[in-house]
Amino acid sequence: MTEGFLITFFTQRSREYEDRPLARWIIDQAMKLGIRGATLSTAQEGFGHDGRYHSDEYFDMQDPPQRLTMAVTEKEYGQLFALMKSHDLKVFYTKEEIEFGFTSEE
Repeated sequence: MTEGFLITFFTQRSREYEDRPLARWIIDQAMKLGIRGATLSTAQEGFGHDGRYHSDEYFDMQDPPQRLTMAVTEKEYGQLFALMKSHDLKVFYTKEEIEFGFTSEE
């Protein structure tokens, strides 16, 4: 069992950074840091802090909301957020204290 955090980032499919989708950029950085995994989910609809509606409907197909979730140690959390700060990225997130591991450790 490991103690750490469940980090969830919220963005939209159309948001890009360094010529690729922002969520993909975060995943790539997490992999480079050795974070064990991440899950990217695209939602059908939602609205952001600016009150703007986002969906995967016909007229707004390029801008559905996305949620990127990963379980990280405290050290990994610090490394990832320091990296994002150094790139001056502003992304809404939530952070929950968790314990994680596998049901059967070998």
